[in-house]
Amino acid sequence: MRRLTYADTAADQIRPNEALTAFTAMPPAPTNGLMNRLNQFFRIEERNSSIATEVRGGIATFLTMAYILAANPAILSDAGVPTQPAIICTALAAGICCIIMGLVANFPLALASGMGLNAFIAYTAAPAMGSWQAAMGLVVLDGLIILALVAVGLREAMLGAIPLDLRHAMAAGIGLFVALIGCVNAGIVTSSGMPVPPIKPGSFSDPTVLITLGGVVLTGVLLARRVPGAILIGIVACGFGLHFFAENATPPAEVAKSFTAFALPDFALVGSLVGKADVIAALQFKFLPLLLTLLMVDFFDTLGTVTAIGDQANVKDERNRIIGLRRILAVDSASAAIGGFFGVSSVTSYIESASGVSEGARTGLHSVVVGVLFLLCIFAAPLVAILPAAATAPALIIVGFLMAESITKIDFTKPDTGIPAFITLILIPMTYSISHGIGYGLLTYVAIQIVTLRVREVHPLLYGAASVFAVAFLWS
Repeated sequence: MRRLTYADTAADQIRPNEALTAFTAMPPAPTNGLMNRLNQFFRIEERNSSIATEVRGGIATFLTMAYILAANPAILSDAGVPTQPAIICTALAAGICCIIMGLVANFPLALASGMGLNAFIAYTAAPAMGSWQAAMGLVVLDGLIILALVAVGLREAMLGAIPLDLRHAMAAGIGLFVALIGCVNAGIVTSSGMPVPPIKPGSFSDPTVLITLGGVVLTGVLLARRVPGAILIGIVACGFGLHFFAENATPPAEVAKSFTAFALPDFALVGSLVGKADVIAALQFKFLPLLLTLLMVDFFDTLGTVTAIGDQANVKDERNRIIGLRRILAVDSASAAIGGFFGVSSVTSYIESASGVSEGARTGLHSVVVGVLFLLCIFAAPLVAILPAAATAPALIIVGFLMAESITKIDFTKPDTGIPAFITLILIPMTYSISHGIGYGLLTYVAIQIVTLRVREVHPLLYGAASVFAVAFLWS
């Protein structure tokens, strides 16, 4: 099994000790010393950018992904994670990881708690493991294992293990699952209470349903017009609508009081999340399928995101390799563990970073700006907390739509991979379990390859993963 062939070019290698020496030992300039230091440390001019461009790009990226401050706590609350601390810790974890990405990898990539990954924790891992603390322990393990894979060069080998169609199906299936969660939270879809059909449409006359659909339309219009922060605007608009017009609506006077009574967040509450991940509980063998699922989802999604941002920013060497790829992947892997430690699910790379890159950002200064803005949002936690739970429903539906774009990349003309991809795609939302959807998809793929006598076309890692899923499903 070969090691990763990607390597940093000598010109772009940033070693921590050398970077610190270069940054601190430069003689001060009379007027623009800080600007010169930033330019040299982040190699801004070398990458045909400017400090103003990097700052503008960082603001654009932040606006496109700030919705996670409301969406992540709303999802994790269904697993028992307390909302107010989750808002603060979501901002803290994202801010810290973005800054690390900028300083260590010098790459225009922002990070925050991952959509889809948080749904896996809330609706699959936590119920199966008995507590959100154990589920967060699983996230810490996920990050540490992937970091080890990066260190020994195995991540590229893992990338080639799962067929491309199945990887696209995982992303799209999780998108459908996230959208379903939004529909359930808004009352658009409800339980029928009968075996067939298990679900039914909600009441169109329900104000919450109407406001949610209006939020979806508003967000869609803003996205179509490429308005920065479209999803965030949709959340705020829907929140106001629910406060004033939904059933059990908050009286206007109470809403106004919420804003005038703005106070600093209660940092004492942060202790209820930080460091509560139960890694020991997550080490039980019966949870191995959950760990495998988390590894697969986190693992492949990041590689696709990094590749896309690297291509768009043209941060590549003369051999068309992404500069500093191993450092980028190492920071991303460590960020997953940081997210689990902070109790806010896996922190991962965001494709929304493309917004900043489209503004011209090419360096890690972009990511540092995003991180600082997330840290400032800690003080907005009281305002985020007054949003009704259903206010994030339009955001979940829209994010599901964006993730479902991967369906268009699946080749359904090839039954040997198309059918397992379809199984994965439909069973993730239908079983309300990401691990079951992925597990059934892998088992279907391996079975088809064995029966059609194409045993050698299946990577050995897939035989191992399929076996673990099979045993776990039999025992459950």
